[in-house]
Amino acid sequence: MIGELAAYVAGILILVGGLFSLVAALGILRLPDLYTRMHAASKAGTMGSGLMFVAIAVFAFDGPVILRALVGFVFLLLTAPVSAHLLARAAYSAGYKPSDSTVIDDLDDHTESGN
Repeated sequence: MIGELAAYVAGILILVGGLFSLVAALGILRLPDLYTRMHAASKAGTMGSGLMFVAIAVFAFDGPVILRALVGFVFLLLTAPVSAHLLARAAYSAGYKPSDSTVIDDLDDHTESGN
């Protein structure tokens, strides 16, 4: 009974994680510039992968597998946003400018400050 329930819960988590990953992939394809694409990949991709890690933990119902899945999820949560930020900062320094629809560019040296 509990094994069957765990299989259903894991299946739902896999489906929801897959939907988040699909949204991340669509964001990479459809968004206008590098920075918004990277945002989609880091946020929705992390959520999708994290839900799949949780699904593995729920389905396995084994201590070492649960620990590995949760450690992987925490590692993903800690590294994906930091790496996306560093890559975006490096891209901006290399000369990749945001799209024309960007309203505020806080890194631009030529913007006038209100001070």
